[in-house]
Amino acid sequence: MASIACNPSVPAPGDTAELRERARGALLGLAVGDALGAPAENMKPSEIRARWGRVTGFVTDNPSGTDDTEYAIFSGLLLARHGSALTPAHVETAWHEWIADRAEGPFRGAGFSERGTLENLRRGLAAPISAQHRHAWSDGLAMRAAPFGVFAAGRPAEAARLVAIDGSVSHDGEGIYGGQAVAAGVAAAMAGAPTIAVVASALAVVPDDSWTARSLRRAVAVAHRGERAVRSAVVIGGYPWTDLAPEAVALAFGAYAAADGDFVQAVLTAVNMGRDADTTAAVAGALAGATQGEPAIPTEWASAIGPARGSCLPSMAGHHVLDVAELLTPGEGGKWGAGGCAPSELPARGEAPSPHSFALLTDTETEARP
Repeated sequence: MASIACNPSVPAPGDTAELRERARGALLGLAVGDALGAPAENMKPSEIRARWGRVTGFVTDNPSGTDDTEYAIFSGLLLARHGSALTPAHVETAWHEWIADRAEGPFRGAGFSERGTLENLRRGLAAPISAQHRHAWSDGLAMRAAPFGVFAAGRPAEAARLVAIDGSVSHDGEGIYGGQAVAAGVAAAMAGAPTIAVVASALAVVPDDSWTARSLRRAVAVAHRGERAVRSAVVIGGYPWTDLAPEAVALAFGAYAAADGDFVQAVLTAVNMGRDADTTAAVAGALAGATQGEPAIPTEWASAIGPARGSCLPSMAGHHVLDVAELLTPGEGGKWGAGGCAPSELPARGEAPSPHSFALLTDTETEARP
């Protein structure tokens, strides 16, 4: 069985200006994908076609991000505070400080994994026991994983290590693997790796026999055949929830591979496949945004993204994804601080291979099963 190399070649990150452009592309791309995909969340492609034809842009008058964007900001600020010294205790403390011990407001749009985590934390359970709930396999970590790839640009293994620490409070098993795949993929894309190496970097950090790895291989193996093939390869038909990490992450990487890293096509492919469309489009947007940089994001899409509204996490209101991108990229001296920035410094302001090559380099299984 042919497979993508376990040790992909990832180039060294570029200069500070290039990294900054890619970082802004990754996190703004996440927010744009989230906002584009939100109206199509939990819908079937046939339902999307019946309502909008094909989604080619925002379908609401006042687009905004969901919990995907706000949790990505949350994790990004946490990472900016602690850097590579991040520990499970830091993460647990932040969940209490910024979410669990506050009046959370309406908390609209929160996923089951977040609800289960908060219930456990409020009962006094600590990580990793706090992650022992029924939805520890959800894509709730994958949706907030991109900042770790931005921070660890060119170091997929380090991105995977850090995101697993973040996820230890809320996720386990396949939920962790999904986050690691996304973080590693973004880290490779931040260094200018070609599309195929981005996928290989994601596969290299998760167990080869995991559900996540099998789904990801199936998705990219058929990516050259388009979104219907990708969806058929990984979607678990008849399952009532759309937030399965192995499924959502595979759909996102499939969209990214089908578009060969092109931002607009990757995001729109993810949106029009439906399912957990805000998350799949957010992840595809982060991967493609890191690959192509901020200029690849259409101005009309980028300009619609303002500071977080706090509709899910009131404590994140006023923070902008671009502020987080700035915090996670090298500063004047070209190096990140090992410990990140002090809490008081956290701001709040109003030629790549053809996707056809994946069919030759990946597992050709297409039956969607765990």
